[in-house]
Amino acid sequence: MNVFMRNGKKGFTLLELMIVVSIVGILVSLAIPQFQQSAMKAKETALKQNLFTLRAVLDQFYADRGDYPETLESLVEEKYLRSIPMDPLTKSSTSWTEIYEEQEDGDDSPAGVYDIKSGSDAVAQDGTPYKDW
Repeated sequence: MNVFMRNGKKGFTLLELMIVVSIVGILVSLAIPQFQQSAMKAKETALKQNLFTLRAVLDQFYADRGDYPETLESLVEEKYLRSIPMDPLTKSSTSWTEIYEEQEDGDDSPAGVYDIKSGSDAVAQDGTPYKDW
């Protein structure tokens, strides 16, 4: 674009540049919250999928063996999983909260992991804690 100033030089005035920078700043300030919400929604979706997978594998282990595994690592050792999935909120595969089955009085068999929860203390976009999912 050819813009001529009074003394014949090409260029933009400071005012024009400030207007463009202001418009870009406004557009960016509108886009960042949307991006952050999308990123959080993706993490929540990944958490739901990982919980679904782990719970399905725990059920399959129980159906095959009649007992729940003693630890999540047992699922990897017995080839039910390649590796323990990462909790997308804590970014760790060791932060899962393992829920053990209740033992009856006099039952000395080891308690197994029958459910799994996120180890995150954060709260979801719908207001529920992730550790209650």
